[in-house]
Amino acid sequence: MASPTGLQQLHFVLIPLMCPGHLIPMVDMARLLVEHGVMVTLITTPLNAIRFEAIINRDIQSGLPIRILKLRFPCVEAGLPEGCENMDALPSPKLSKNFFDAARVLQQPIEKFLEETSPAPNCIISDRYLPWTIYTASKIGIPRLAFDGTSCFAFMCSYNIKSSRIHEKVSDSEYFVVPGLPDRIEVTKAQLPGTLNAGSVTFKDMLDEIKAADEASYGLVFNSFQELEERYVEECRKVKGDKVWCVGPVSLCNKDNIDKGQRGNKTSIDEKECLKWLNSWPSKSVVYACLGTLGCMSPLQLIELGLALEASKRPFIWVIRDGVNSNEFEKLFYEEGLERRTKDIGLIIRGWAPQVLILSHPAIGGFLTHCGWNSILEGVSAGLPMMTWPLLAEQFFNEQFVLRILRIGEKVGASIVMNRGEEKQCGVMVKREGIRKAIQMVMDEEEGKEKKKRAKELGEMANKALEGGESSYRNIKLLIEDILNQSKSKKKGGQRVTHEEGFNKASGITSSLSFMKFTLRLF
Repeated sequence: MASPTGLQQLHFVLIPLMCPGHLIPMVDMARLLVEHGVMVTLITTPLNAIRFEAIINRDIQSGLPIRILKLRFPCVEAGLPEGCENMDALPSPKLSKNFFDAARVLQQPIEKFLEETSPAPNCIISDRYLPWTIYTASKIGIPRLAFDGTSCFAFMCSYNIKSSRIHEKVSDSEYFVVPGLPDRIEVTKAQLPGTLNAGSVTFKDMLDEIKAADEASYGLVFNSFQELEERYVEECRKVKGDKVWCVGPVSLCNKDNIDKGQRGNKTSIDEKECLKWLNSWPSKSVVYACLGTLGCMSPLQLIELGLALEASKRPFIWVIRDGVNSNEFEKLFYEEGLERRTKDIGLIIRGWAPQVLILSHPAIGGFLTHCGWNSILEGVSAGLPMMTWPLLAEQFFNEQFVLRILRIGEKVGASIVMNRGEEKQCGVMVKREGIRKAIQMVMDEEEGKEKKKRAKELGEMANKALEGGESSYRNIKLLIEDILNQSKSKKKGGQRVTHEEGFNKASGITSSLSFMKFTLRLF
């Protein structure tokens, strides 16, 4: 692909949070950017790099200007187990602060790299949950863009609730209308993400930092596309001006089965065997059930899900994540006789599954999902209706988006956030009949007809968005042109790009109380 004048030296640095739902889309985004002619450096740690470097190495061999910088992650010094370089490896959610403290220590080696590397970096695209990168961008004198791993819709739900503080005036179970949205969306306090229900002073301090860094950032980048949530893209632009770019669905950069199969972690099933199993079923007949990598359920709740899949009398793929209660679950699983009774119609995957590969297969007819935003977009891109089972974070917002805005889903009946570490005391919150009924409403030829039709239309829109001249393709071009113009202004002696003053003003803190006071001096 021919590059415009000056584009060959344009260098984007991407700094993802080490968590599957954040890391994977930023890797995809990096691959989309290099297809448009800019150079990209992905910064991560050695064990995280293993999850995607096979794909990146193929890109490098094909001549694309992309590279990986691997930095040592100070696990042990931060009080984490050796090798705990990703949030999905945390043995307890209580160690989350240790993880974020360890991530802050990467600031110094990142700045050293940015000061010495060639070509010089022109911007940083950082995960929102690494707010200290605002100082790094300021020190180097380049724009910092915040990547939001959720939708514009979820971003505006959180923004409007936090701004209005309406959630502070209601009980946990009381439904309230999210103010200021184009649609009537109702949620309860018990369904809100932790970012709105800060459980500690420490966590609240971090959220204040994130908010301040967002406000001081040059712009926001979303894994979404204009046609999917046009009114909410415009709402975001009211908050951040014109500096909002929707560049997704980024998962569509994975066009070949080998890329789809190797996206994310190492799969726990042979991809060829998985495809062979899928090929044995008619079109749109299989239910795919996967509830994410960070969400947890009690063994009894998992068994309830398995019994619901069996009761649906439909072929299914069921992904069961690795978890602390796996031994108890396996005991119940065999005692119930689930594997024996469903071996002819069910494929059970324990661990990581090649989700994009599975969802894009014509045999899949519906997606039972935890409503993580990546999963929602991957389901939309595959043209699939969904059964919604939100567990945590912003997933109850995403459920509302699927049910009320897109109208392609049916809820199983989850009503409160299921935080990690609390699943056992919650027991069985969602009954098998509710799950079975949702599957029926989505998969049945007549009852699910409108949802299927709408999902197919959205799938066509999603796949078109990244084609030449369409919305996300244009947004990537516009983003690159914007950064190119910023770089030209800087070279001509224009005003230096700086964020620190804006950050301190937005956060209400002084330099002496900056992020540095939180940084562990571990090296």
